[in-house]
Amino acid sequence: MKKVILGATGSIGSTLAKNLVSNGNEVHLVGRDESSLSALASELNSTFTTCDMLEENFSDKILNDLGETPINGLAYCVGSIDLKPLKLIKKSDFMQSFNLNLVSAAEIIKTLADNLKKNKGSIVLFSTVAVKQGFPNHAIVSSAKGAVEGLTLALAAEFAPNIRVNCIAPSLTKSKISEFLLKNEKMAESIAKMHPMKRLGEGSDSSSIAKFLLSEESSWVTGQIFGIDGGRSSVA
Repeated sequence: MKKVILGATGSIGSTLAKNLVSNGNEVHLVGRDESSLSALASELNSTFTTCDMLEENFSDKILNDLGETPINGLAYCVGSIDLKPLKLIKKSDFMQSFNLNLVSAAEIIKTLADNLKKNKGSIVLFSTVAVKQGFPNHAIVSSAKGAVEGLTLALAAEFAPNIRVNCIAPSLTKSKISEFLLKNEKMAESIAKMHPMKRLGEGSDSSSIAKFLLSEESSWVTGQIFGIDGGRSSVA
């Protein structure tokens, strides 16, 4: 029995993979950076698939590599931070973000749904604090991730009681995709102070919740959006 992690070389995905393996789980890693993915797979003694989630039929490649392997968990730890004022946004910006965050998530779920159903599996998707808390220049990512939250609720209803579906909505987390925001130390400190907990997120903050949601310990939890955001969405 394996758990499939897409976006496995990112801050959250890699931490989740390591935590799962350290707790006796087997994982199948998916990412687009072959060298990083291969190194992580070697460290964890796991199988992996190299592909870009924006490629046509990427899910078929994953399915082919998995073969008949039973799957009881799927984590789509893929995301983007596309920040632009509305006046500068093109239709293609929206479409690419929706394709990466929503459409590709739905595609891999569709591909693995029968396998997950057989094994009473769990699915974890990822949103952002920017869906619940409005921020300037976030129209692209907030819209796409808002759709992911809608998908979470729809699939939780559609798949119950055989597959659980939940979503994690982090605030800004130290990661490769957030480097452009955090490379300026003063800006990073300023953003950290916007959170009641006065720090930025770490990959482990979200991965620990994802590990719980993929486990039997959360067997009565579905259709939930978890704000892992240092209090930013709800505490003044």
